[in-house]
Amino acid sequence: MSTYHAEWAWLADGPAADVLVEVDGDRFTSVTAGVPAPPGATRLPGLTLPGFANAHSHAFHRALRGHAHGRGTFWSWRDTMYAVAARLTPDGYRALARAVYAEMALAGVSCVGEFHYLHHDTGGRRYADPNEMSAVLVEAAAEAGIRITLLDACYLASSVDGEPLRGVQERFGDGDAARWAERVSAFTPPEHARLGAAVHSVRAVPADQIPTVAEWAAERAAPLHVHLSEQRAENTACLARHRRTPTELLADAGALGPLTTTVHATHLSDSDRTELGDTGTAVCLCPTTERDLADGIGPGRALADAGSPLCVGSDSHAVVDMFEEARAVEMDERLRSERRGHFSAAELVRAATAAGHAALGWADAGTIAPGHRADLVTVRLDSVRTAGAGPAGAIFAATAADVAHVIVDGRVVVHDGQHAHLDVARALEDAIA
Repeated sequence: MSTYHAEWAWLADGPAADVLVEVDGDRFTSVTAGVPAPPGATRLPGLTLPGFANAHSHAFHRALRGHAHGRGTFWSWRDTMYAVAARLTPDGYRALARAVYAEMALAGVSCVGEFHYLHHDTGGRRYADPNEMSAVLVEAAAEAGIRITLLDACYLASSVDGEPLRGVQERFGDGDAARWAERVSAFTPPEHARLGAAVHSVRAVPADQIPTVAEWAAERAAPLHVHLSEQRAENTACLARHRRTPTELLADAGALGPLTTTVHATHLSDSDRTELGDTGTAVCLCPTTERDLADGIGPGRALADAGSPLCVGSDSHAVVDMFEEARAVEMDERLRSERRGHFSAAELVRAATAAGHAALGWADAGTIAPGHRADLVTVRLDSVRTAGAGPAGAIFAATAADVAHVIVDGRVVVHDGQHAHLDVARALEDAIA
């Protein structure tokens, strides 16, 4: 049993003062607002939020930060990303992912959705354990102190026209969706991990192969994620090949629904947004990456109004800051519409917490309430960024640098802004070097 007393805690109705939180193992057992701190309770000064969910990550992209921000397009950036992918070994990827996930822990992330497609060795040769790269990612999350949903991505083609994989892309492929399913089914995740599926995109999975991936996920009630309409070129190619938008193609393949999360969903038609909303398909926005890659601004408010739950991810990790991702959902709408006030603070907090956990298959996380997973993120309200903002304004003022304490499944992972087990900056430097 552990007892915490939060100066402020974000509960169902927003910030509440003097909140006593009792934890037994990895669960909250009681949450009581408006009570004084009892003897022996650990004081949490500032604002305590539920653990953040980073719903979309490519861990190895972190190595590109500071090295791929020049002129060009998404497609020229992708060439640089492929050069990093070509060099990764299992040991190297484990070290890099451990450091990246520890950076997320410092930012208050208690669970990550790893969109994983770097499956095999160079030339597409399978490792002795075909899921070795999956295993190192899951181990890395455990060592960093966070949970993970491994979203194993099916990646079979280099274009909507079904061109074969070439060069480094050969590391991503399993030949066809049936062999992808066979490999993924052989992987059993440990307790801190869950296994989900991903269709990399309609560019990378031929239309006749998508139902196999969707059925695999549906049979297991597992999360299914897919990159959707991140680039206009994807829409153009899909319309030329299939006379349907990528959203329509996924709908016809049975790949949409409440267990599905589409990532980016930047360039959608009105009917696409309606289809996603009517099916309860979630959307993961990744604003810092979408800005960095010049993708465009996704229609967040219209998607939410249509019925799609919104969550957020740091994707390529140009920035790892869930406050920045969440408030950018609002700020990007302001840029598009030239109006303010599209999302409330409560909606943004939900996108970064409960909605993200639900998209990753952890419906029992992301809320400070009895029976839920004991994840807590305490943010300073006396930093130069947050001073005077008050608890309700923290979502618009705080950054990852203001995270002071992080508890994941009842275990202290970050204390006074320091990771409990790793020198994270050194680990990142060593892994990237």
